[in-house]
Amino acid sequence: QVQLVESGGGLVQAGGSLRLSCAASELTASTYTMGWFRQAPGKEREFVAAIRGNKWRESNDYYADSVKDRFTISTDIAKNTVYLQMDSLKPEDTAVYYCAADDAFVVMYWDYTRYDYWGRGTQVTVSS
Repeated sequence: QVQLVESGGGLVQAGGSLRLSCAASELTASTYTMGWFRQAPGKEREFVAAIRGNKWRESNDYYADSVKDRFTISTDIAKNTVYLQMDSLKPEDTAVYYCAADDAFVVMYWDYTRYDYWGRGTQVTVSS
């Protein structure tokens, strides 16, 4: 059972930056998919970013339109860790951010139901 632990959330002013981290206990498969989703009060969980890669350090990243050019997802495979660098934050980015992972190549990476493993979430609050 893979365990995910997020960190790095907090309170920031609009225009500021935060970096979220998600450490996975193990991802031993030759391929992986790791993603970030968020959920604001009263709203459904939505896709933020995902990265699909393999043990040969090849990867591709994907973003929701709402965060493209502001957020960057990256991985440190040696540490089984995925990061989400969030710049130019807006009040509408306020949500609980969840890390998700799967030890396979998830085709529908934007669909949160496709992931096997989840973290407990970390709160991000952006003040105006």
